[in-house]
Amino acid sequence: MNPSIEYLVNMTWKKPSEDLSKFLDEKISSFNVTKKKMFGCPVYFVNDNMLTGVFQDDIFIRLSEPDRLELVSKYDEASKFEPIKGRIMKEYLVLPEILYNDPEKFQEWLNRSYHYALSLPSKKQKKNMKK
Repeated sequence: MNPSIEYLVNMTWKKPSEDLSKFLDEKISSFNVTKKKMFGCPVYFVNDNMLTGVFQDDIFIRLSEPDRLELVSKYDEASKFEPIKGRIMKEYLVLPEILYNDPEKFQEWLNRSYHYALSLPSKKQKKNMKK
């Protein structure tokens, strides 16, 4: 068996936090997004681009490089999103828990994530360009 596949097969996944899933679902309800499940985790898309989701006990968001640098500089607890050890997802950060208790700041970062993902070409456009 391919070592990468063997690693995935032998991984133990923790279910996403139901409380965080409900929390994010409520916070993102005003956005025009599509909710899907990936590996049993709720994730949200705009223009077929993932922008946020819940993974285990964390909420992750997709941000532009300047926004990622700002988030990390303001919050030591912000970290790169690494759902599989050694596989960091480019453009995604785990939000620090302190933001969950600050509705205004949480919404600000969610807005940034939404607008960044919205600015990206849709996956469908990318596929059509390759043809």
